[in-house]
Amino acid sequence: MSGPEIFVIIIVALLLFGAEKLPDIAKTIGKGMRDFRKATDEIRREIETSTSDFRKDMTDVSDTIKKDVTTYSEKLKSDMNEVSDSIKNDMNDVTSEARQSMNEMSSSIRNDANEIKENIQKDAVESNDNVRKETDVSKDNVGKETKDVSDGYYKEVKD
Repeated sequence: MSGPEIFVIIIVALLLFGAEKLPDIAKTIGKGMRDFRKATDEIRREIETSTSDFRKDMTDVSDTIKKDVTTYSEKLKSDMNEVSDSIKNDMNDVTSEARQSMNEMSSSIRNDANEIKENIQKDAVESNDNVRKETDVSKDNVGKETKDVSDGYYKEVKD
């Protein structure tokens, strides 16, 4: 409200109530406004007092919950790290055992392959020697038979 509007209201009140009653009305309005402010302040203080206990309780509960959540979170992280480390160790053990088994199998296969190779070479040498002997025997037999045939032929021719 601006100055001219207040002035108009004062003039209307003066006309309605008269100049004698205007101070009494102003006094009553002032007293009523003072009582209203007092009541408002008192209600505000009462609300703040009653809510301060509630706010304090809420803060305590909130702090307790935060503390519990932090504790459980740290415990969970610790448990997860333990499980993770355990899994890593188990994986390393399994990997190490698998590598060792693979190396043992590889060595065993190499040894078996070398034995088979040596046996094949040995058999091939023996087989080759047998073929030579048989070839030599066959040559000797062919040579003898040829000589016998030629000796018999000459003998018949001489006779």
